Amino acid sequence: MRLTSMHCTRQASSPSSLLTTMSYPRLTTEQMLRKDQKTISRQGIKVAISAIYMDLEAFLQRSGLIADLHAFCQAHSYDALVAMTIFFNTHNEPVRQLAVFCPHTALQVMICGVLESSHSPSLKLVPVPSTHPNLQAYLQGNTQVSRKKLLPLLQEALSAYFDSMKSPSGQPETAGVSREQVDKELDRAGNSLISGLSQDEEEPPLPPTPMNSLVDECPLDQGLPKFSAEVIFEKCSQISLSESTTASLSKK
Repeated sequence: MRLTSMHCTRQASSPSSLLTTMSYPRLTTEQMLRKDQKTISRQGIKVAISAIYMDLEAFLQRSGLIADLHAFCQAHSYDALVAMTIFFNTHNEPVRQLAVFCPHTALQVMICGVLESSHSPSLKLVPVPSTHPNLQAYLQGNTQVSRKKLLPLLQEALSAYFDSMKSPSGQPETAGVSREQVDKELDRAGNSLISGLSQDEEEPPLPPTPMNSLVDECPLDQGLPKFSAEVIFEKCSQISLSESTTASLSKK
């Protein structure tokens, strides 16, 4: 899979490369996904949304990625995973990309359909050919749509998916589905948390970041514990936009 349309070579001194170095010092795929993650659920259907601060192409080229994604979803009982990647190009402009991984075809089609057809907000997604049926990647033309704005769309997709599983009588449609699958879904629905945005509070904490990470050496690490990478990214984006506007006015 290639993401050539918006792929930009980044300089070592760019905000993107610095943020990536600080965020992912030799982390495993699972650690990268869980480092900045949200979870939504409805009627036992769970979707993880992970923010990854690097080029999606580089992430998709990780060795054994598909197997890692399968293992991640299975270990945490996720039915789907949405990865939103963010980085700055050489002009310090924000670039967003998105990937949907889902082993369940009907759910994947529903999620991708809602995201592609959304007009409020419009993500302006450009599909990228995929070499694996469970993974669909996109170039996100509208860089103003952050994960916070994407969450309601995913909730809408889950609602539409759950409604599509019901027959006209209001009972779940089980035609063509094995008894074992039905029992599994019913058990998961019965044990699920209240629908809506939630964090995996029962999950064990991630292992500590390696000591050679720039995060451990940053004097602001303990001073600003509430600042997430998403906040840093948005602030850098605002600064870049302000500098561009100032430069444009000075030329006039």
